[in-house]
Formats: sequence, structure tokens, C-alpha cells
Amino acid sequence: MNTFAQGLLAASISTISMLSLSSVSVAASTTRAQFSPKISPALATQIKAVEASEALNDGQKIPALIYMLEQASVEKAYELESKADRGKYVVRALVATARKSQRGLIAMLKSKKLEYKSYYLGNAVAIMNATPTLIREIARRPDVQRVVADPKIRAKFPSTDRRERLEPQPNGAGDNIIKIGAERAWTEFGARGAGIVIAGQDTGVQWDHPALKNHYRGWNGTTADHTYSWHDAIEKPVNTDEVNTCGYNVKVPCDDNSHGTHTIGTVVGDDGGANKIGVAPDAKWIACRNMDAGLGAPHTYLECFEFFLAPYPQGGNAATDGKPELAPNVINNSWGCDHSEGCDGSEFLGVLKSLEAAGIMVVASAGNSGPGCGTIDSAPAHHTEETLSVGAHDHRSDKIAGFSSRGPSIFDNGTGPDVTAPGVDVRSCTPGNGYASFGWSGTSMAGPHVVGQVALMWSSAPALIGNIKDTISLIRRTAHSRTTTESCGKIPGTAVPNNTFGYGTIDTYESVKAAKAEFGG
Repeated sequence: MNTFAQGLLAASISTISMLSLSSVSVAASTTRAQFSPKISPALATQIKAVEASEALNDGQKIPALIYMLEQASVEKAYELESKADRGKYVVRALVATARKSQRGLIAMLKSKKLEYKSYYLGNAVAIMNATPTLIREIARRPDVQRVVADPKIRAKFPSTDRRERLEPQPNGAGDNIIKIGAERAWTEFGARGAGIVIAGQDTGVQWDHPALKNHYRGWNGTTADHTYSWHDAIEKPVNTDEVNTCGYNVKVPCDDNSHGTHTIGTVVGDDGGANKIGVAPDAKWIACRNMDAGLGAPHTYLECFEFFLAPYPQGGNAATDGKPELAPNVINNSWGCDHSEGCDGSEFLGVLKSLEAAGIMVVASAGNSGPGCGTIDSAPAHHTEETLSVGAHDHRSDKIAGFSSRGPSIFDNGTGPDVTAPGVDVRSCTPGNGYASFGWSGTSMAGPHVVGQVALMWSSAPALIGNIKDTISLIRRTAHSRTTTESCGKIPGTAVPNNTFGYGTIDTYESVKAAKAEFGG
């Protein structure tokens, strides 16, 4: 196994015998009942349950994520001109810091024969099966910033309508694509996303779907090479209730749910015929599977982000085999790490800052917990300064979708979403070479429209590539302002932005036009 002493980060899991809980007393002392402020509330709740359990001696264990105190400074990356150079700088800084700061902790974990996995992005270590005693011991370490839960998170997928319905016949660009001005941008500006790589972490992808195959970076028109264009973060079962149809640790893209295929299709899908379902059909895509039959976890989400920062071969070492020059430009995130299910909320804050420094834009679906106020309750969307969050509207009426989460963010109280995009009955591709629209409703469907919008803007104005803040500003400024009778977070619905539509409904044509005018191209 690779060790830090050999100059490598441990990137593979060593499964060895676990510590026993038999020594833990159910009758905890007053000192034992207290928790370090470094331990997240959700993790503390889990520890209490284990310590109080009658089955304590059966060996109950808790998964957790440890974040190190020392975090790399990546601000100098902004001084570099090219995205490739920015990415290389960020990766070098993160790896060096993780190698140094994790050394002591990993030595301790190895001495106790514990299962773990190291991540340089975020400077975190995942413990797969920890005891309450161990977690308390780790929290006392001066080199540890915090210890948080690593719960299983069930994705809130669209409630697809399974009744027999006649799907609309394809007739060129979909009405959602036309409505946001993408087809007009293709025609008038030749903006189709060429030269831009988009990424999605989701349930996987049917890579050889007719609408996706020719847009996959791992396909050269003759042969497929998945090495740096696909990663499976599901190395072993997360969902223990069923056997995954794709298997685990797979080297060829596979979709165990169909959600990931549908979302990628909205960004780039085009079969060369009548099925023009994607906003940016000339962009290329790569992907990472972060869920096991609908169940993800903070460590699987983190692993996909790390792969996108510097793609590496399946089974390889992220810290030494990664190639930041192959990183995507923009990432779609149609998932959420829900606070109510045990996410701390801050798991990805440092991760998002590092991705931005590397010139990689993060687009996040706002969530499907509406129509109440304050329902943007999941990372990464609830980080209003570090992501561009997207709500959903019905493109046929421009009305907000009832399910679309409203602001303010429960994490930072920021206004959200930034904008809204079509998210009701969106037609895109599904596994089995199919297409579907009825029931495919959610902010999961809305977010990919904005990822495609970014691809069109950056392909039209290369000087804007990697300039996240100006890109977000242009998207907000060119959106069609929408007001509402809803007032959330002391912001009236008549204001712009508001906590229902944000700055309004996206206009891809106008954003490309503005990008070309202000940044050349």
C-alpha cells in the first residue's frame, strides 16, 4: 500500500479488522457524554445512539469524515492566465498540504488497523467504520479541524409518470431549448459549445446512447478510452438493500438509475437527426457516478469532485496519477447533501473554493423542497457565494414550479436561487437509447440548461473561460426578471433578485451576445 513516507497519498482502501466496541460502557460518564465542538451535531447524535444501544457489543460502527486543520492557500492561482496552469497550481498546493498534514493521522489509523481513504481535495480522510471512542480521540487531535458524519443520502429524484402517454415526436430543437434562446444562439452566433468540456456527477451515464456517444470525450469516433473521462466513486455497496445493476468500481460508464443520462442529455444531447435535446451540442462531456441506486454519501460526492479537478484512471492514485489539464470547464450537480439527513453543510465549502481557483465552474440544482421559504437546504446549492444555483420553472408558462426550493439559504442566509431554468416535463435521453419527458420534472432538469448556457458563453468568448464571477454576473444580468407574490427571507417577491426566481428566467441568447460584446469572440 502506498504511504506518505513514500511520497504518495493513500488513494485505495485497505480493509482490515476493525476496533471492537466491547470496551465502551453503556453507562457513559459525564465527561463521555460531552462532545468536542469539533464533532458535528449529526455525528454526535449518531455517537449517542451507538453508546446507548443495547446491541453495543455487537460491534456497531460509524462512518465519518475528518477534515484537517491546515488548508492549502490557492489564491495565487488567480494570477495565472491559463486554466491548465491554474489547475496544476491548485492540485500541487492541495497535494503538498494534504501529504504533510495527514501524515500523523494516517499513521494512527494504520496502527489501529482501521479502514480509511484519503482525499487531498478538501484535505479530508474518510473513516469507514469508526467507534465512538476513536472519533472522540480524533477530535482531540490538534491537527484536526472537525469530524462530521458521512451519512447515506437518498436522492430526491423526479416522480416520473409511468402511465402510458404518447411522447412528443422529435422535430429538431426541443421547445425548452428554443424558449431559452439556445437555438437562436446556434444560428446567429454559431455558439454550440465547441472546445468546452462539461462534467456531471450523478447516477452514471449510458455513454453510447445515440444522443451522447459522439459528444463523449472518451470516444474518438472509432474507439473508446474511458481512462480520464469516467470515474466510478461507488467502489463497494452504499445501498445495501439491493444489488446494483451496474456493479461496483466499473471502468466503463453505466447508469443504474437513468437520472444521470437524462441530465447529461440536456447539456449536450444531439443524435445528429431530429433529437436536438441539448443546449450545447458541440461540447464534450465526462462523468462520475456518485450514487449507488439512488444512495450517495459525502465521501462519494467528494471523490467525484476530486476526479474532476484532476482526472485519473479508475483504481489509480488521485494525488499522483491525476491530470489537471484534463479537468472539465463546468460541472453539473443535480444532487444535494441534505442537512436533514445528516450532512453538516460545510463539507464542500473548501472544495468549491479550490475548484473556482482552478477555473472550474460549479452549477447546482437548488432542490425540490418547495414551495416553502428557506428550502434551499442542501449542499452545494446552499453555498450562495461559491455556486450558481438553479431553480425550476415551467417553460410553457414561465411560472415557478411548485417543488422548486426557495431561498434564503439555510446555510449562509444568501438569496437564492440565482436564476431559474426549464424544469417541468423536460425531454431528454434515457438508458436503452430512449427519450422521455413526462414526469421528468425537478431542479435536476433545470440545472443542466445553465451548464449548457455556460458552455455556449465560453465557447463564444474564450477570454471568459474560467472567469466564474463575471460569468455568473452575465447570466444574472441577462435573465428575464420575474416577480412573485411570495416574499421569503424579508425580501419582497416584487424585488429582483427574489428568493423564488432569483434574477429571473435564463436567456441563453442574450448571455452569449453579452459575453461576445464584453469579452470578445
